[in-house]
Amino acid sequence: MRGVGLVHSCGGLWGLVNNAGISVPTAPNEWLTKQDSVKILNVNMLGVIEVTLSLLPLLWCQLTQEPIQVVSHLRDKYVFITGCDSGFGNLLARQLDLRGLRVLAACLTEKGAEQLRVKASDRLETVILDVTSTESIAAATQWVKERTGDRGLWGLVNNAGISVPTAPNEWLTKQDFVKILNVNLLGVIEVTLSLLPLVRKAKGRVVNVSSVFGRVAFIGGGYCISKYGVEAFSDSLRRDLSHFGVKVAIIEPGFFKTFVTSTPVIFRNFQEAWHKASPEVKEAYGERFLAYSENKARGLKAIGLLDIICTQDLSLVTNCMEHALTSCHPRTRYAPGWDAKLIYLPMSYMPTFLVDAVVNWSNPIPSKAM
Repeated sequence: MRGVGLVHSCGGLWGLVNNAGISVPTAPNEWLTKQDSVKILNVNMLGVIEVTLSLLPLLWCQLTQEPIQVVSHLRDKYVFITGCDSGFGNLLARQLDLRGLRVLAACLTEKGAEQLRVKASDRLETVILDVTSTESIAAATQWVKERTGDRGLWGLVNNAGISVPTAPNEWLTKQDFVKILNVNLLGVIEVTLSLLPLVRKAKGRVVNVSSVFGRVAFIGGGYCISKYGVEAFSDSLRRDLSHFGVKVAIIEPGFFKTFVTSTPVIFRNFQEAWHKASPEVKEAYGERFLAYSENKARGLKAIGLLDIICTQDLSLVTNCMEHALTSCHPRTRYAPGWDAKLIYLPMSYMPTFLVDAVVNWSNPIPSKAM
C-alpha cells in the first residue's frame, strides 16, 4: 500500500476513516451469482478489514508515541498524599518524587514514614497523620501551609483507607460501620475541607481513591457504603470547584494485592464479627455459611486464583493517579485493573435484578434461607 509509506514518514496516523463502498449489484438473491456477492464484499467488508489491519501499526504508533500534555513547572508543585505507609500511597509518593514533584507524604506511623524516607530523595517530606483526628488534620494542614507558602497546594491525594470490619450487615454493630466510615469517608471529607483553600490557591487537583465497590455493593459492612460516599462527595466537589479551576478525579481500582485486600486480615475480622453476632443471627446463617466462606478463600489461594484476582502491579493504579495530577486534561474517573474494566464497571450498568443474581450466586446461602 503506497499510502502507508507516505503516512509513516510523518511519524504515525492520527485517524482512519473507512468510507469507500458500493451498492451494486443489488437484486433478489436468486437473480445474482456468487461473483455478484463477492464484488460487494470485496469493497464493503474485506476492503475495510484489510485497510484497517494494514494501518493499525501506524495508529498504534501515534497512540504510544504522542506525549501526554503535562502541566508546566512540575518541580515547583507540592502534592500531599495520605496513607503513605504502604500500598498505593507509598508507591505514588516515590513515583512522584522521582518525577521531580515536591511530595508531602502523610503516614499513620513513624515507622512507615522512616521507611519511606529511606527509599526517596531528600526533597520528599513526611508528616504523621491520623485522618480520624481533627487535631491531627489541623496540625498537618499547618505543616503543609508552612511548606507551600504562597504557591498553594497543587495536588491532594486522599488515599488512606481500611477494609475491615466487613461481614454480612446483621453480624455487625453501628461501631463497626463507624470505624470504616471515619477513615474512608469522613476522613476524606475533613482532610479535603481543611486543605481546600490551599488547593484553590494553586488551581490544583484533588484525587480521591474510591473502589469498584463504590459502583457495585458486593459485600456488607461500611466499606461499600464509604466508597459510594466518596463517589458522591467527589462528584459534588468537582462541580463546586469547577468555577475555580480546580479539577477532581476519582480512582476506582479493582482488586490489587495490598494490605486492604489481605485475605488473613479480612477473614480474621470475618470470624470476629461472627463470634460477636447474636445467637439468633448465628442460627439464621449457620456455621456452614462461615465455613463455606473460609473454604472458598482457601481454595482460591491453593489453586493460585487469588494471585490472578488480585493484580500485583500497583503501578497500574499509581500511573492513573500521576496522570490525574500531571496531565493538562485529566479524566474524571479512572478504573485500573482488568476486573474493574471487565466485571465491575459493566455490572454497574446492568439492571439491578441481574446484579442481585450475580452477587447472590457468588455468596454462600444461609441455613434458614427460603
